[in-house]
Amino acid sequence: MIHSSQGRLQDRRPLAVIDIGSNSVRLVVYEGVARSPTVLFNEKMMAGLGRGIVSTGRLDDEAVRRAVEELRRFRALAEQAGAVSLHAIATAAAREAENGMDFVRRAEDILGVPIQVLSGREEAGYSAQGVISAFHRPDGIAGDLGGGSLELVDISGDDFGEGITLPLGGLRLQEMSRESPAAAAKIAREELRRADFLADGRGRAFYCVGGTWRNLARLHMLSTGYPLPVMHHYELPLDDMGEFLKFVMAGDIAQMQGAKRISKSRRALLPYGAAVLREIIDAMQPKSIVASAFGVREGYLHSLLSPQERERDPLISAAEELAILRARSVTHARELAAWTDEAFAVFGIEETEDDARYRRAACLLADIGWRAHPEYRGTQSLNIIAHASFIGIDHPGRAFIALANLFRHEGIYEDDVSPAMKALAGPRHSARARILGALLRVVYLFSASMPGIMPKLKWRAGEGRKLSLVVPASHAGLMGERPEARMAILARVLDRPMEIVVGE
Repeated sequence: MIHSSQGRLQDRRPLAVIDIGSNSVRLVVYEGVARSPTVLFNEKMMAGLGRGIVSTGRLDDEAVRRAVEELRRFRALAEQAGAVSLHAIATAAAREAENGMDFVRRAEDILGVPIQVLSGREEAGYSAQGVISAFHRPDGIAGDLGGGSLELVDISGDDFGEGITLPLGGLRLQEMSRESPAAAAKIAREELRRADFLADGRGRAFYCVGGTWRNLARLHMLSTGYPLPVMHHYELPLDDMGEFLKFVMAGDIAQMQGAKRISKSRRALLPYGAAVLREIIDAMQPKSIVASAFGVREGYLHSLLSPQERERDPLISAAEELAILRARSVTHARELAAWTDEAFAVFGIEETEDDARYRRAACLLADIGWRAHPEYRGTQSLNIIAHASFIGIDHPGRAFIALANLFRHEGIYEDDVSPAMKALAGPRHSARARILGALLRVVYLFSASMPGIMPKLKWRAGEGRKLSLVVPASHAGLMGERPEARMAILARVLDRPMEIVVGE
């Protein structure tokens, strides 16, 4: 019997996914099948199964030996982690190599479960589902660059096309080009002509999936001193991509700031990933290049969800789960999110769909730092939110939520609090974070972080632009100097007269 700590969600049944790729073999144990999946354990080995496949047509014998031994360990690790089921998928190298099915049969004997060898179309489909699961209403083209192949697929909301598989994986391209990134670019240019739907991506997003592109994005992040080291939804700026990719293709990566934080095996393939990305940018002319932490594995996991679960907002799901695990009352957190819907409407603050999503998530997370010393709750909350494995949110939105919770705990000061987060959020998100933080500082003095009171607090419009927060007579004992002082700060932030009154 597995005895989970209170830091775990009690209704989840862990499962393990083993992903056998052309370059890496990875085990991921998830807490359960969920809209916003949480990783319990994650380990990979760089087997290089597809190395040399162009010239030999076979999986590398030494790589097969190493992979087989590691799969024994992976099965044991999955059992140790309490996984109630084990799922295995294999991609380009296993499906294309002459000895691929021999390896698959050996691997199945070790794992004790069938391995799903994905066709190129299935691989593209799972990659698309991974992006759909990780972004709110994605619109563009996803590219999943593995060791053996590149899958491209058009995505619009929850819909995706058939996709195409091209022989442009990093290991394969390295061999085909005889280790010349310039020659690799020419090969990529020719192959990409088969993906005629790339032209439909003009002015839309390009979603980068796969370890090579993620490490390329990490290299850019490290070399530019980007303030938030979170890979998912990191946007590579188009204006300097040409020079950056050209520099990476030149092979001087070891001299770049932060390069040593990327493994040598991954570093060796970055010039080929850069060559492919540069050719895609030229052919597609996207409006943005966005890194995705989710790919085939997460797409496979997404396919196991019910239709109802797939429709849930992954950001709100993750925020609610964190509130269950860390807040004093998840019911109060939910009340707060609903109550601020009305408050922002009364304030006359217009919100986009994402604005409202981010505000509700901020409310759900507003009490996750309560166990820290009061002087450090704001900083701890900011750090947890800034670095949490959230999906369905961009980096400015993440900075907004982090700042709102910093302000909720530490106050609304004029000095430069967390300048890196403020710069990332931008003026509009920063201003709204101040409003939400000031509002939360008022109402927490009435709720004491417990449920029941929030639905009873009502707003009443007065003469001119004056607003009154009406506390029911049954709760008049909650009135006092401190709530009134904080209401004065909220009034100053909103630049309108406000008061707290007792009424029915």
